Amino acid sequence: MRVLTWNLFHGRSVPGSRRDLTAEFATTIASWEWDVALLQEVPPWWGPALGEASGASARTALTSRNALPALRKAIATRFPDVIKANGGGANTILVRGQAIIEHRRATLRWWPERRVVHGVRTTDGAWWANLHAQVRSEERALADARTAARELLEWSDGAPRLVLGGDMNVLEPVAPGFTHLGGNNVDHVLARGWKRDAARLLDAGMLSDHAPVLVEIEPA
Repeated sequence: MRVLTWNLFHGRSVPGSRRDLTAEFATTIASWEWDVALLQEVPPWWGPALGEASGASARTALTSRNALPALRKAIATRFPDVIKANGGGANTILVRGQAIIEHRRATLRWWPERRVVHGVRTTDGAWWANLHAQVRSEERALADARTAARELLEWSDGAPRLVLGGDMNVLEPVAPGFTHLGGNNVDHVLARGWKRDAARLLDAGMLSDHAPVLVEIEPA
């Protein structure tokens, strides 16, 4: 199984492109070989387009800055580098080759920003959870990872294979019962019941300020 984790930087590039980049992000993600993609800082309306382009099922969970969504979308589509993160936040999970048979989410904190973990169960019985932990506080980020892991364990109800990935906002994330399988900077993949086969960075060109991380795993 190949797990991709990538923070999309609210659909922006570095340097800024001053235009909507939906097509570029969708085409890039679709071009890579992965089975499950865990995406953070996704414009809230992008999920269906990313799923369709990739031939994947998509599930999205809203995070922060989502009041007045129509207004935010209108500004973010025209001026993404002006509104930046205020265009609205969401996390999205994409799954190829399997059906999603369950989708759950839980709020981890409301302050200083709303943070959530969401996860899907696929037809093989595995769970795949996506997290964007609190920024600028290692203590809060680690707490978010621990809480997310507990939520995932509760959802899984004893299922043997679990993955928790995303932007952990720490260099060395820790979640009891989970093993670190790969990562780069603050983007990581943790798992239970899986072992790493390989891990590498993908080339996204100027898209985002995070490097995409692809981790190949197999049952432990």
